[in-house]
Amino acid sequence: MTPVQAAATQIPVSTIISMLTSINEREYLHFKELEKSFVTQHGLEVWEEVFNFRVLPALDKQSSNWLLVQFCSAGVVSVKDVV
Repeated sequence: MTPVQAAATQIPVSTIISMLTSINEREYLHFKELEKSFVTQHGLEVWEEVFNFRVLPALDKQSSNWLLVQFCSAGVVSVKDVV
């Protein structure tokens, strides 16, 4: 297990539940606030691990589609350089 994976397993379930609740209630701005707060506290790599392996798999198809539409409608906010 990598250090990032280990850190991701230490995230409280209540944090994940808050994110899932904001998605369920279709509150994208609240979700983005939670995301920013999470990244500030735990870092981007841990966020990616938690989002990809804990948040996304928990979504039903309708919620997953809604979130994808929200991501796409917001446009590209930043581009990460890939070396």
